Amino acid sequence: MELGEPSWWQDALMQLRQDKLLGPIVNRYPESGLRGKGNVFSTIIRAIVGQQISVLAADAVWGRLEAFVGCIDPDSISKKTPEELASCGLSRSKASYIHGLASDAERLLTFEWNESSDKEIHAHLTSFRGVGPWTSEMVCIFALLRPDVFSIGDIGLIKAVKILDPSVETNDQVVKTAERWAPYRTAACWFLWRMLDPVPVEY
Repeated sequence: MELGEPSWWQDALMQLRQDKLLGPIVNRYPESGLRGKGNVFSTIIRAIVGQQISVLAADAVWGRLEAFVGCIDPDSISKKTPEELASCGLSRSKASYIHGLASDAERLLTFEWNESSDKEIHAHLTSFRGVGPWTSEMVCIFALLRPDVFSIGDIGLIKAVKILDPSVETNDQVVKTAERWAPYRTAACWFLWRMLDPVPVEY
């Protein structure tokens, strides 16, 4: 599993800088980019924390969770009850999902990530409670560094595309617009988020 800058990142920058819509955004943020940490479990948990709340709110809850359990790994999570996890600002359902994933970590993490297609990875991840398409896509982007992922379930991405192209009105049109950034839609997502948030999105 790659760590740090993805092997394809510089190629993505070269392509996206030429794009009429996204090129100016890419040039605005030359100092940073997507970085892989190689930790699937932590990324899944952080994505669940971030479901349907703002980046700043998610960062606050994540900080409290880290302070409470220490290292975010299956052992440390399993030692807490769902009720204790919820005390960090998680909803009851999110606390239950996170505890359940920690309890079933062997099945979750014993998987051929590098040898599997994006579709196979999504099928595996979404077989667990609390992991829907959006969370699975965040894992593919931030932990597995898959180069061509675009999450139509992400409200921020939809908003950003509509800002760049005001003629876009529907989600189908958003998906169609995003096709122009293939095969590096993952990098496009990173810059679309960057144009909206005061801090880089991270899971």
